[in-house]
Amino acid sequence: MALLPGTLSRAGSLSSDILDLQVAEHGPGTRVVTVVGEVDAFVAPELASFLTAQLIAATIVVVDLDGVRFLSSAGLRALFEVNEFAIRECRDLLLVCHSQTANWALEATGLREHFMFIEEIPYAAVL
Repeated sequence: MALLPGTLSRAGSLSSDILDLQVAEHGPGTRVVTVVGEVDAFVAPELASFLTAQLIAATIVVVDLDGVRFLSSAGLRALFEVNEFAIRECRDLLLVCHSQTANWALEATGLREHFMFIEEIPYAAVL
């Protein structure tokens, strides 16, 4: 598993302490993006851009939301729009989500049914 450069960094008061994104390549067509921190209106567009770039490069993108401590409506919208892009482009966006915060936001808004979930991050051999 090769780690690709992918940490989101921001200058000023919104530093990488707000949101950290890491991406790992699992074979030629699969990427795993780990999201840690707070997904608010300031970083949601960057999250959407980052995930879209991964979907352009790979046919399967697994998004690990286990480290999400806050998920705003802007963050939910970003995930929804990226998922719609994946569907249009015949790509798979899969979510791993054991974060109580992220699960609550997805359930409360009724968006959970629009996503595909898996229980754990797969190994390259499984995919």
